[in-house]
Amino acid sequence: MSSDISSDTADGIATEIDPDETVELLQDVVRIPSPFFEEEAVAAYIFDWLDQRDLDPEYHAVFEPAITGFEGNNVVARLEGSDPDAPTVLLNGHMDTVQHVDGWKKDPCSGRIEDGKLYGQGSCDMKGGLASLLVAFEALSKRDLRGDVILTAVVDEEGPFGLGTDATIRDGLTDNCDLAVVTEPAPTITQQTIENPAIVLGARGRFLYEVTVTGTSAHGSQPDMGVNAALDAARLAAAFEGMGLGQHPKLGSGSVCLLSIEGGGEPLSVPDRCEIEIDRHVVPGETAESVLADAEQLVASLDLESDVDVSLRETPEPGMYFQPYVTDEDDPLVRPFFESIRTLFDTDPDVGYFSSIGDFNHLGGRAGIPTVIVGPSGANVHGTGEYVQLDEVVETAQVVADAVNRLVE
Repeated sequence: MSSDISSDTADGIATEIDPDETVELLQDVVRIPSPFFEEEAVAAYIFDWLDQRDLDPEYHAVFEPAITGFEGNNVVARLEGSDPDAPTVLLNGHMDTVQHVDGWKKDPCSGRIEDGKLYGQGSCDMKGGLASLLVAFEALSKRDLRGDVILTAVVDEEGPFGLGTDATIRDGLTDNCDLAVVTEPAPTITQQTIENPAIVLGARGRFLYEVTVTGTSAHGSQPDMGVNAALDAARLAAAFEGMGLGQHPKLGSGSVCLLSIEGGGEPLSVPDRCEIEIDRHVVPGETAESVLADAEQLVASLDLESDVDVSLRETPEPGMYFQPYVTDEDDPLVRPFFESIRTLFDTDPDVGYFSSIGDFNHLGGRAGIPTVIVGPSGANVHGTGEYVQLDEVVETAQVVADAVNRLVE
């Protein structure tokens, strides 16, 4: 893509995106460390940025006492439209990053720019996309809109549960939303090889198996006198790798990945306990009940000597899983994104589907909101040397502003 767009687009809103302001904003937020559960400083910056532009931000409390004990705040703002029958569009982006990883040769929060790339932890995932949303929201605020536009800058997307977006759903902020737009790095983690300009219209879901294998201890010189839980756990882990998986014409195949196996370690003792964690990505049609039943059937088929207990990871709320979803490419609320990209960049967008999970699963899966992902690409997501393509940060803002304006003008 090229941000050198024509001024005869739609009504010109894309030309109102200031590249310099966008880059400055992105540098500022990258320079504020914000690993998940530590988003206070970046939330305050975003609140102030919106407040300085008279966009009436509010803090939205997020509290999860049962498992994580986390307390934090999303930042929320709303543009009120004139027509209650016009669509309401949700703009969603997360403020947090993964915990800072070792190995950076330079400051992971430098926000340095080299060869059109901005470097920093979370620059691609997804502070670049968040900056795009903020400047698009500001541009939309200067228009006479028929429909509402809601901005949610959320906490804990990179954490275990997506608590920030979950709170917006539980507290009813998303109840009347007709479309969600999430600016994750669209081409970076997809099932297909795609390039910007691109639109991502679905994602696999995810469950986490927690398996406890209980055997019988014995002296290590007499293994036949005991039941080796670690050995049975290894057999079970290998069997999971070969289990049948769901298939979907858009999302492809599900997947299984052994994440951890722990047990034993006592000198000359047959391990009597072993615990396994297994990741399972799923496609539409697979549910918590079916996924658990698959595992129980697999365990029964092995006829292991050990006792085996299989469960899904505990969640703060019942049913709070990362559910798979697919948004219809021909949905009337989606087509403006195709039209905007064609108008702005004189090309058809690539279409893809996310291979992993994010807050878009809560919105598109649990909340059932048609969800579109558009966002800047980069590399080294969650790793050292993470960067985002600066021109695509600007272009994402232009696409969001133009497409949403088409929907709610």
